[in-house]
Amino acid sequence: MTTSLTPDKLSTVELKPSYNIPLVLVFAGIPLLLVNPWIGGIFAILGLFLMFQSVIIRLKFTATDLEVYRGETLIRSFPYREWENWRIFWHPVPILFYFKEIKSIHFLPIIFDPKTLKICLEQRCPQK
Repeated sequence: MTTSLTPDKLSTVELKPSYNIPLVLVFAGIPLLLVNPWIGGIFAILGLFLMFQSVIIRLKFTATDLEVYRGETLIRSFPYREWENWRIFWHPVPILFYFKEIKSIHFLPIIFDPKTLKICLEQRCPQK
């Protein structure tokens, strides 16, 4: 398995987790608890949930599919040949990854390395 910053199209790349969004949400929730306990609690809980997801969920780019794992268990596979479009939202600080397949649309928070994600997407699913 390859985890280099410049992977090739044939190697399998597992994205490293990124805790940026979960940490921002948790730290934003703390002062918000003083202003509005409900909103602060929602931010903190969402941040903790995304932190947990960052620890257990893994994305792997293979030569033909994007695979989603929970621990060592494959949850789902998304063949690139069925992708119509993809996008990473808010380039200064990537927060959301969107991709559209023939039959469905998917949104994922960026809880993995956004630079490697973009490199893999550009190599394996060039935008039309």
